[in-house]
Amino acid sequence: MFSVNELAERVTAVSQRIAQAAERAGRDPDTITLVAVTKTWPAEVVLAAYEAGMCQFGENRAEELAEKRTAVELALGKDNGVVWHQIGTLQSRKTALAADHADVFHALDRLKIARRLSERRVETQKTPLPVFLEVNISGEASKSGWDMREWETNATQRDNLRIAAETVAELPGLKLHGLMTMAPWTAAETEIRTVFRRTRALGLWLEPIVGQSLSFSMGMTDDFEIAVEEGATHVRVGRAIFGSRRKL
Repeated sequence: MFSVNELAERVTAVSQRIAQAAERAGRDPDTITLVAVTKTWPAEVVLAAYEAGMCQFGENRAEELAEKRTAVELALGKDNGVVWHQIGTLQSRKTALAADHADVFHALDRLKIARRLSERRVETQKTPLPVFLEVNISGEASKSGWDMREWETNATQRDNLRIAAETVAELPGLKLHGLMTMAPWTAAETEIRTVFRRTRALGLWLEPIVGQSLSFSMGMTDDFEIAVEEGATHVRVGRAIFGSRRKL
């Protein structure tokens, strides 16, 4: 399906683009985590990407993440250094799967899910799960997350996020890690850049309230360079590494 050399070349190309974007922004590229999005691809592709040098993998569906993690651990052992990112939103009935198998959760969009995840991590005696709060900066109805389309001028929106962040920070099974957002699918570069810039500004506003620095999960194949220039610490890239998504 993919040769290790082919994947290594693609990972190198994406990493170089990240480094160039970081350089343009005066940032250290080592502060940016590339998450290879392997959704719909089989575990064999994950293993090939691992051999090509990747160790951060992202999955949209909790059940797919659980299956692939189990398969990869059977092949490589449990102490393999792979970090599994749940990057898609969760249904309540799938929180246990995510809590059991994810190492990082990028799409926390409501407190009900936060509490369920925390309870499960505590119950299974796992370390607190790092989570990104998903924020909807663009205002698109198709996107999940806390509505922050007018956060600079809307005190209610700011209060909602503050309460969410403070609540998550106090849950014993979770660790507040940062904010996640997605830009519009088809938009001009200026609009995409504004979404990422406003998200970072929102995080900087929130940092003194929660008493910690925050990370930013922003950017995918079509816009990760803009995201890096605007402060992303985690970019989620699938198609630029693996090509068009495999049909299930």
